[in-house]
Amino acid sequence: MLGLFVRRLLVSIPLLLVVSFLIFSLIVLVPGDPAVALAGPQPTPEAIEAVRERLGLNDPFLVQYWDWLSGALTGDLGNSLFTGQTVWESIIARLPATLSLAAAALVLAVILGLTIGAVAGLRPGRLIDRLATFLASLGVAIPYFWLGMMLVLFLAIQNPWLPAVGYVPFSDDPVQWLLHLVIPATALALAPAAVIARQTRAAVSTVMAEDYVRTARAKGLSPRRVVGKHAMKNAALPVVTVFGIEANRLIGGTVVIEQLFAMPGIGQLAYQGVFSRDFPIVQGVLLVTALMVLFINILVDVSYGYFNPRIRQS
Repeated sequence: MLGLFVRRLLVSIPLLLVVSFLIFSLIVLVPGDPAVALAGPQPTPEAIEAVRERLGLNDPFLVQYWDWLSGALTGDLGNSLFTGQTVWESIIARLPATLSLAAAALVLAVILGLTIGAVAGLRPGRLIDRLATFLASLGVAIPYFWLGMMLVLFLAIQNPWLPAVGYVPFSDDPVQWLLHLVIPATALALAPAAVIARQTRAAVSTVMAEDYVRTARAKGLSPRRVVGKHAMKNAALPVVTVFGIEANRLIGGTVVIEQLFAMPGIGQLAYQGVFSRDFPIVQGVLLVTALMVLFINILVDVSYGYFNPRIRQS
């Protein structure tokens, strides 16, 4: 498994270089000049040119990219154009909120999706299967920001059981940390849970009709052993694939949820950076997000080797 992880990691290095180039290119090519905003109100052309020279914006494109990439490889993502704080410090300060939200939503989505999908897949065509399919379709169709507002309305305003907005670090108060995550994590988890449930239902119902499952039943194995040892492990590959896709989607969904619930995460940081044209902040957040997505994809690839030994051997 370790060898598979290392191979996937090495293969991902060229992809990461391409992604870093695209990130830098898209930000640099965006219309607008941050030097104009930094030069103050009603700046003179000389003041704007001085700011551009100080920031290295007059250098050739490839020189700017190499300076940024070489700094990123050593952990230096530059400084914010407006606050002067290093980009890395800004991201580290806000990363716990985003990771907490994404992890809570992912755990909730997996628990709901696997449970509903497995129950429906073991009883295809029955009432529970049709009900699960309907709920999964409904979960995919409901926008998570609308669901978040409805949850706030019923669970925080009309019935003040949970806090509506904000974030409390785990180190400050674990209980309040969890309470502040319930509504945003639930809103963010609904669509991934529905997708995982649909995929789990399809995979389980297909595997349960295979010959080796019928053979296991004919040998007199208990239903729990048939499902747990033979069915679920072989049905896991497509489910794990969907899990990786939805985990990556959750990271992107945190941008809207953090804005909606006033959570100080990297999604909110990127949002503020875009509107203030703080390009180093936006580049740093996109690069860190790309690293997170890449790491999730590597874990998914490695998990294939666990569920299917033939992949590990190849």
